[in-house]
Amino acid sequence: MRLADVLGDCPMRDETRAAVFLLAQNRLLREALSRVLANKSGIVVVGSCPASPNSLQEIVTAAADILILDSFTTSHAHLDFIREVRRNVPDIRLVMIGMSTDEQQFLQFVREGVMGYVVEDASALEVVAAVRTVAMGGAACSPELCAFLFRFAARQNQMPSFHARSRLGLTNREQQLVGLISQGLTNKEIASELQLAEHTVRNHIHRMLRKVGATHRLAVVDICRMEGIPV
Repeated sequence: MRLADVLGDCPMRDETRAAVFLLAQNRLLREALSRVLANKSGIVVVGSCPASPNSLQEIVTAAADILILDSFTTSHAHLDFIREVRRNVPDIRLVMIGMSTDEQQFLQFVREGVMGYVVEDASALEVVAAVRTVAMGGAACSPELCAFLFRFAARQNQMPSFHARSRLGLTNREQQLVGLISQGLTNKEIASELQLAEHTVRNHIHRMLRKVGATHRLAVVDICRMEGIPV
């Protein structure tokens, strides 16, 4: 985000009113962006804080419509924190700012219900536009990531081919595990679902990671989907 844009922004008229909470580690960013948002008609800033053990309670208490998270916060809290927020405030809408253009990371956050994804070189005006769009029930991301999302959705309509299955080399049990991982189940929950020992589930997952060249369990799900295998 360009600081000049943050400090020099001017109010704009809009009828949509949204209560916004800003969770960002950098104090200067919190204060500057709070000023920008507070000067926009139709937007009220109901709170801001850095990431801490008390963050979730502050967000719940503020009764925000939209939660803005910065990239530093998400790199530490990541998906678990987002899931916890959505469990406690189901109707809250999430906007992430200062994010990488990595397509797989973007896809992970979209699956968790993120509706606004603003990349690291975006201006303050783009952040405000994303907040407005999400407040009105829309979704916001860069044109490049939007194009990726369209390509990804188109691939989901393709039937899985034998070539894709054989190239990944997953067994039927491993494909079953991928489906359960995609539902957000932990290793312990998967073990209970399949009536397996938890260490057996861990071994299966480690083998899958090696087979597909992934570094974490959710990446296996992404790779399977990219190959057209429904999970």
